[in-house]
Amino acid sequence: MLAVITGATKGIGKAIVDSFAEEGFDIIFCARTSKEVKQSEKFWQKKFPSQKMIGLTCDVSKKSELKKLMNQIVALKKPVNVLVNNAGIFFPGKISSEKEGTIEKLMAVNLYSAYHLTRMIIPIMIKQKQGHIFNNCSTASLFAYSNGGSYSITKYALLGMTKNLREELIPYNIKVTAIIPGATDTPSWKTVKLPPNRMMPAMDVANMMVAAFKTSPQTVVEEIYMRPMKKDISEEEF
Repeated sequence: MLAVITGATKGIGKAIVDSFAEEGFDIIFCARTSKEVKQSEKFWQKKFPSQKMIGLTCDVSKKSELKKLMNQIVALKKPVNVLVNNAGIFFPGKISSEKEGTIEKLMAVNLYSAYHLTRMIIPIMIKQKQGHIFNNCSTASLFAYSNGGSYSITKYALLGMTKNLREELIPYNIKVTAIIPGATDTPSWKTVKLPPNRMMPAMDVANMMVAAFKTSPQTVVEEIYMRPMKKDISEEEF
């Protein structure tokens, strides 16, 4: 089995690689920083010596680089069982005052990357008549936040894309799942001084994805909605 995972060298993405590799998957993963990709590849190749653990440097905001990633996937000549569109960035801000260009940058990373890579991989899954696509959305896909700005816009759009994919791919037995996590303990929160138990562990999110993948062929988990026990973090806690 083969899983393709974007944004995979830290946080939720790193946990996703670990969780699917523990299930015996070969993994093609990517991230933007070459040093982190090489370090992660070396670590996972040592941890999972009997599996293919292939790391690629890729700026997912650029369609040309996604095409290079796709060439590597095709060259492996294996069925693609799982695609995880996990790559994303967060800039806090208000629509009325955020920097010029913010929405274009966030759209390119948080939405267009998932759109383009999914369109590249779908023909493989259609031919197989099976596969599972996970899109990492956010509670910002569901609720308005006063400091959510363009980030929330892109995550609403990603959830909308996921819902449409779900309907579109039913005839081909391809499962589509939206991951909707609240505050998760990842490097994105490194500047916020909160106790670790205030946020969810990244591995909890990853393990739920594996559980969704392992459901029977006649079952699909359409959404995985997870929040910290004490709900999401308020602006007063920053």
